[in-house]
Amino acid sequence: MHVFHTVTDFRQWHAQSAGRPLVIVPTMGALHEGHLDLMREARTLAGDGGSVAVSIFVNPLQFGPKEDFAKYPRELEADSAKCASVGVDAIFAPSAEEVYAPDRSVIVLETKLSKVLCGASRPGHFDGVCTVVLKLFNIMQPDISVFGKKDYQQLAIIKRMVRDLNVPVEIVGSETVREADGLAMSSRNRYLSADERSQATALRAGLLKAKEAWQSGEKGGEKLKRLYLEVLKERAPLSRVDYIECTDADTLEPAEEVGSNGLMATAVFFGATRLIDNIELK
Repeated sequence: MHVFHTVTDFRQWHAQSAGRPLVIVPTMGALHEGHLDLMREARTLAGDGGSVAVSIFVNPLQFGPKEDFAKYPRELEADSAKCASVGVDAIFAPSAEEVYAPDRSVIVLETKLSKVLCGASRPGHFDGVCTVVLKLFNIMQPDISVFGKKDYQQLAIIKRMVRDLNVPVEIVGSETVREADGLAMSSRNRYLSADERSQATALRAGLLKAKEAWQSGEKGGEKLKRLYLEVLKERAPLSRVDYIECTDADTLEPAEEVGSNGLMATAVFFGATRLIDNIELK
């Protein structure tokens, strides 16, 4: 497996396999089983004749001034071993200076899907995501890119960006990978105390309770949200809700009545650690 730190070196490697499909998995590192599952899916999509590449880059543009950019874990050696274990062919791990010119003046702005859910409480976050993902697509020139559904809003925004800007990359969404007790795998789970980690399972439990009610005929968005919040109040007293919302799964617009293409999405703080999760109501 190759590890590249410059655009030139990665492109030279990619040029050697011209004509064969390249599937990439963009990450910020601190890899866990959820990331590895994306890589396994990428390996399947690439087939015997294709290549799989993983980007590992902690993107400064998507962190707010009070967020955890400085302490976000950087573990390239351990991450490289994990990538090699699932058949990744190359890692692209650039510095910030390699990705962003010091006098950069162009970013990608998404003006609709990014204004709700996580975007409402993290202004500028998805502009940073779109900018770095488009740069990675231009640098790495993949045929397919795989993203997890845990960050459903990110997946929806990347799909919209690719559609609106005619980017020749197929976007594949992969199901959320969870711990045995239902907590969505996340690099930020390591920040939780023992009590917070135990209570964090309430996110999934609340979403499942709401989905059960939806499947039984309850379509009111406010009622479904109250059911979720009841679970958090009972099982996660250390939690602080950032948002809980029922939306249309495509537009991410709030849904007073949740029909056959719904999404319930949530973000919850435990101390300074912010966790997200969602469930499709389909």
